Amino acid sequence: MTRTVEFYFDFSSPYSYIGYKEILQLEKKNSFKIKFMPIFLGGLHNSAGVTPAAFISLKSKYMVKDTKLVTEKKNIKFIFNSYFPIKTVNFMRGVLIAEKDSFEKIYIEKIFNAIWRDGLNMNDPIVINKVHKNMDLNPEIFLSKATDQKIKDKLKKVTAEALKKGIFGAPTFLVNKKIFWGQDRLYYALDETKK
Repeated sequence: MTRTVEFYFDFSSPYSYIGYKEILQLEKKNSFKIKFMPIFLGGLHNSAGVTPAAFISLKSKYMVKDTKLVTEKKNIKFIFNSYFPIKTVNFMRGVLIAEKDSFEKIYIEKIFNAIWRDGLNMNDPIVINKVHKNMDLNPEIFLSKATDQKIKDKLKKVTAEALKKGIFGAPTFLVNKKIFWGQDRLYYALDETKK
């Protein structure tokens, strides 16, 4: 029986990028399927009372060095984005649109790469438009869909449901109703798929 790993992520998180790259490789070699669960990390942190590392000076400095160390060890192409933090709420809503229109995997790959592999300024509307055009998306139409109230409400709902399950950060892997927080817990999550 093929197990599902729910992957809760936000493009704003460099550790989500690392977890994404790793789980994608492992999915090809193992008998599990990834269910992508986009969340709005800022809203989740606020609701959970969590202060993100980006807003704690010592932690943010450490995070830059740590992500470099981890990606080098895992041979993952990575640049700590100099425009960090990136405002990702519309990109997270974009995942919901992409899922509905069956190009979810392409969309997730392109946005993650733009931010954390290529180091693009994804706070700049001109850059965002170029990335969208490279996916054959009309930027204006895509933005209007992303700001539609139904899509906004859906992302809020998925994020609220994640909090109810006990999820407080990203990336988080959920298997058999068990939570594994952090990209370094991925293998524990995969062990759980074998039970």
